[in-house]
Amino acid sequence: QVQLVESGGGLVQAGGSLRLSCTASGSIFSLNAMGWYRQAPGKQRELVASITRGGSTNYVDAVKGRFTISRDNAKKSVYLQMNSLKPEDTAVYYCNQRVTTTPPLKTADYWGQGTQVTVSS
Repeated sequence: QVQLVESGGGLVQAGGSLRLSCTASGSIFSLNAMGWYRQAPGKQRELVASITRGGSTNYVDAVKGRFTISRDNAKKSVYLQMNSLKPEDTAVYYCNQRVTTTPPLKTADYWGQGTQVTVSS
């Protein structure tokens, strides 16, 4: 099985920065797409940023120019650098990795435990 461990959340003032990390471990054969989602109180979970195996990235409009997603396949990690944070960025952030596990091969999405990001005004 696969486990994802997140870190890097916290409380920051508006305009500040945080860097979230998410590292996978377990019966990993290969890593595919990775992404970061967030869920604010009373809201549905939304995709914030994603990165493909080839390194192509996509961002929700609200974070373009402020957030950067990256990956390190050797470390089995995905990162989210968040700059110029705004109060509306406040949410629980979840990482997601699409993982192919060791034989018998099976591909599935795995989720981190979530990390709270709170931005004060």
